[in-house]
Amino acid sequence: MAEKIEFNMEFVVKASPKMLYKFLSTPSGLSEWFADNVNSRGKGYSFFWDGAEETASLVSKKTDQYIRFRWDEEEDEDAYFEFKIVTDDLTNDVSLMVTDFAEEDEIEEAKLLWESQINSLLHAIGS
Repeated sequence: MAEKIEFNMEFVVKASPKMLYKFLSTPSGLSEWFADNVNSRGKGYSFFWDGAEETASLVSKKTDQYIRFRWDEEEDEDAYFEFKIVTDDLTNDVSLMVTDFAEEDEIEEAKLLWESQINSLLHAIGS
């Protein structure tokens, strides 16, 4: 198996960190933009797309700041995906930092998928 490489993306979001965090951390919020449906029980999350289910575990979180998940089927122990909310101290602009992992030849495709997903998020929150 090829080694996965970390990549980061930044998106400017016109929303408060508190509002944005709800879309990143709750099943109802994630269902509005990330997957067709999302269920959670404890630290376990189930994501549904077109009838297919993928499960992930909540690795860590800090309210209104970040949330990190790890796909349960992921073989790379160090791989995860994370949403981090960053507020600029001078301008108060809010950015969403996405961190994910992909094999080198799949990074561009993964970035395009994230751009599409985050556009859905921005639309859902009216940003």
